[in-house]
Amino acid sequence: MFSLGLGLGLLLIVLQQIRLNRNLRDLLFRMESRHQQRDLPNNNFSMTSRLMMAAGQQRQKQVQLKELLVSVQAIIAHAPLAYVQVDRDNYLVWCNVEASQLLNITPPSPHNLRLLLEQVRSYELDRLIEKTRHHQQPQQRRWVLHPLNPDPLNPDPRQSIHFVGHSIPLPEGQVGVFLENQQELFQLAQQRDRWVSDVAHELKTPLTSIRLVAEMLEERVEPNHQPWMQRLLGEVMHLSNLVHDLLDLNLLEQRATQTLNTAPLDLTHLIHSAWQSLEPIGKTKAIQMEYQGAESANIEADQSRLYRVILNLLDNSIKYSPSHSTITVNLRQSIAETEAEASPSVAPTNLSSKGTPWDNGLSELKGPYYIIDIIDQGPGFPEASLARIFERFYRADPARVRPYTATADNDTSDNRAQDLASNATSFSASHKPGARPSPSSHIQTTSATSHVRTTGSCGLGLAIARQIVVAHGGTVTAQNHPETQGAWLQILIPIQQGNSPAGIQ
Repeated sequence: MFSLGLGLGLLLIVLQQIRLNRNLRDLLFRMESRHQQRDLPNNNFSMTSRLMMAAGQQRQKQVQLKELLVSVQAIIAHAPLAYVQVDRDNYLVWCNVEASQLLNITPPSPHNLRLLLEQVRSYELDRLIEKTRHHQQPQQRRWVLHPLNPDPLNPDPRQSIHFVGHSIPLPEGQVGVFLENQQELFQLAQQRDRWVSDVAHELKTPLTSIRLVAEMLEERVEPNHQPWMQRLLGEVMHLSNLVHDLLDLNLLEQRATQTLNTAPLDLTHLIHSAWQSLEPIGKTKAIQMEYQGAESANIEADQSRLYRVILNLLDNSIKYSPSHSTITVNLRQSIAETEAEASPSVAPTNLSSKGTPWDNGLSELKGPYYIIDIIDQGPGFPEASLARIFERFYRADPARVRPYTATADNDTSDNRAQDLASNATSFSASHKPGARPSPSSHIQTTSATSHVRTTGSCGLGLAIARQIVVAHGGTVTAQNHPETQGAWLQILIPIQQGNSPAGIQ
């Protein structure tokens, strides 16, 4: 019995030693580098020596990682961008010097943590963090921070700040957010808009006088001089329309909601009416419109301004579509629970396509809204210009635009983004609120200015169209359709006014 017990004990010791050696080999395999693993067959060191060498190397790597972490923290601490970091419960655990000065917050201490929302009263920032934690993907958001006055008896003159937030998910539920201050860019844009508006006001009166004189002289000049007078009138009308668009755009940006004359209307009927106005132009190229959607779509909107948006987009789709093609218009209703994810350009790379850098690229539409898709079969937009399609005065680089066959209207321009931005139809100021312009008036305006469009663009058409949609509380985006490779413009417009997107000021 003694021998049997001794044998069983020795067997257990041998099995334990074999198991320990196997665990040590697995540990060495994980700790040793690939170079060491490659030289392992020729290694004459014992298991214990190799394990000690691997442990030393791991300690050295740990020291290097700590030094790298300290260097990264030092860089972020003195970076020109504000940075805040929160834990899984949204407690502020770290912020750099720029964030402390910009947001007027105190750096947290390990023994005194406070909620980020207690120090920065910005629900947009809080929603950005929650969305990043939920999707576990980097997110981006634009908003305006309005600092609260902690002491009502001693008002703080701090002004609102326009931010762009870039958030990244971190381990253990933490989230880091880089905050880009775009207040200076916003102020520069405001100064530019004021300067353009002042110049437009100064040009309005002399251009009207020049037009009246030119119209009076047109009937008195000799027949061989008539083409020159017609060209002069065309150029004056082009400048007058440009001044009118500048003033209209400035009015929409300053008092967007006050300039709207909202009334109930049928969006389906509005789309068909706009196409009827352009159908004679489409027949010259054998272009048809294919409508997909409801027979009626009731909405509250400014009929004349929304009609202008649809008319402009359809007109440009006709202009850049090849002969015997089809323009697809899709109208459907959707209900936005959280965010307008149906928009084709919600990717961070296209956030600036909203026209101005301080607008919210991921706007939230509350309540039900309609989605209008206008898709053509033309050359589409140049990829490099998609991010700036809706900027005023933007003109794309013609060398980056895909060439296409000249259309039947002899328009050989290959710069779609350039001409599309200026192709909005000018409406007379004498239109009554809520009244739809007649098809004949649009056709006359189009024919009168068609020779001017081929000479270039001023880049205001899409800027005005976008501002009209934003004034209604909606969004408009642009990209190329994956199937037709043509332009794809999508409009999201709330059914009831007052459901404006978050972040639009």
